[in-house]
Amino acid sequence: MTDVPIRRALLSVSDKAGLAELATALSARGVELVSTGGTAAALRDAGLMVRDVAELTGFPEMMDGRVKTLHPAVHGGLLAARGNAEHEAALAANGIGEIDLLVVNLYPFEDTVAREAPDAEIIENVDIGGPAMLRSAAKNHAGVAVVTDPADYPALLAELAARDGATALPFRARLAAKAFAATAAYDAAIAAWFASGEGDGPPERLHLSFARVQSLRYGENPHQRAALYVPRGGAERGIAQAEQLQGKELSYNNLNDADAALELVAEFAGGPPTCVIVKHANPCGVASGDTLLEAYRAAFQCDGVSAFGGIVAVNRPLDGETAEAITDIFTEVVVAPSATEEARARFAAKKNLRLLLTGALPDTRRGGLSLRSIAGGLLAQDRDAGALDEAGLRLVTKRAPTSQEMADLRFAWLVAKHVKSNAIVYVRDGAAAGIGAGQMNRLESARIAAWKAEDAARRAGWPEPRTRGSAVASDAFFPFADGLLAAVEAGATAVIQPGGSVRDAEVIAAADEAGLAMLFTGMRHFRH
Repeated sequence: MTDVPIRRALLSVSDKAGLAELATALSARGVELVSTGGTAAALRDAGLMVRDVAELTGFPEMMDGRVKTLHPAVHGGLLAARGNAEHEAALAANGIGEIDLLVVNLYPFEDTVAREAPDAEIIENVDIGGPAMLRSAAKNHAGVAVVTDPADYPALLAELAARDGATALPFRARLAAKAFAATAAYDAAIAAWFASGEGDGPPERLHLSFARVQSLRYGENPHQRAALYVPRGGAERGIAQAEQLQGKELSYNNLNDADAALELVAEFAGGPPTCVIVKHANPCGVASGDTLLEAYRAAFQCDGVSAFGGIVAVNRPLDGETAEAITDIFTEVVVAPSATEEARARFAAKKNLRLLLTGALPDTRRGGLSLRSIAGGLLAQDRDAGALDEAGLRLVTKRAPTSQEMADLRFAWLVAKHVKSNAIVYVRDGAAAGIGAGQMNRLESARIAAWKAEDAARRAGWPEPRTRGSAVASDAFFPFADGLLAAVEAGATAVIQPGGSVRDAEVIAAADEAGLAMLFTGMRHFRH
């Protein structure tokens, strides 16, 4: 069977957007409308003739609407195979009419969970009849068209117009695929909600439900396909929800780097004006200042070479002066909570620069799982929401840090959390002075960070690199004293690290001999 005329339609929707227009168009084609509860009332309010499902089944809606469509008169009309003599005889014997079109969208379970409704209300928004009808209609798409999304109403009407009131099999097959995807995602959301109450630890089964919101030109490389997905039912605002005011389409790498920049700058949400510059998912400059402009310039001075073509994120509304400074070099993306009209005007002249407005910054202490695919499986872990425990800090050297060193140690520790391991971060006066990222050993990270600081000093014409008199953070313990001694050679005077090496005593002794102040945090921040 290919083309199937639409003679009877069953409509039962929670989202009534576009419903009256669709039903009016169907009625104009002579389609009999059958409906339930609130949907039937909405259609009657629109002046349309509607037959109640209760009239079809011979049973009233009952139990607060929990039972209304779970009946052979409904499912028989959806599941009967067209052209099958036995099925048609069963329909005739039981007085059941065929249903050619099903229009159903489900109770708003995910939205109810997202607004933190009481459990009883969430349970009442677990749709039973809707998914059952969708699965029946989708299974029998050889003879039934099923529509789950109001966005597909225009396509349905266009199909009917093109085929004199009928639908073609390929069209119905596409709708059926979407219906099964909708019920699978719906069940996944319900399962995930129940699993969230199971207690601590990763769930026994991980049910994911994400909707594609954007197809990307390609992935990390042109030969890779890519897309952006967001959780169904809404999520906390982040890069995926940011408003893009201008610039060309975002790429996979743009989104990945912008997310890294936003997550780091969000660590300073309650602090002074702060700017982060990211390149290839690693920060290459971070600084705080009295103004955003001051913070941007200090961040840029950490590694102006890498900043070219980078991602800039700030923790304050973006002003015109800072926007003007950012446009002095090629910048891919700028991320800010908001932007003044002057800032927007400055960026408008740079048509390829993307400006993303996030609203509130993400909560860096939020829970949830971090996911990563591996060959044959998926790794899941808690997000790294670990914060510096001031009470748990342990002074392990003879000398304690000064107040300025302590401020820089805190700053360096926050930044190191967002640098790929092995991570070494030098900070002086609230600005990153050198960042060593992603090396196979910690000694090389310390040396690279120092070398970058020396290069920055040469380019700026400073008398010495800003690692002189700096505080340094290491994301994991120093396994040997050599990495610490490289920091000493670079001019660091204070160190913060997790501790926990079998050679801690050797490292502490080296720090004391160099006159360093060193704190142990007891917490590691590997980032791979």
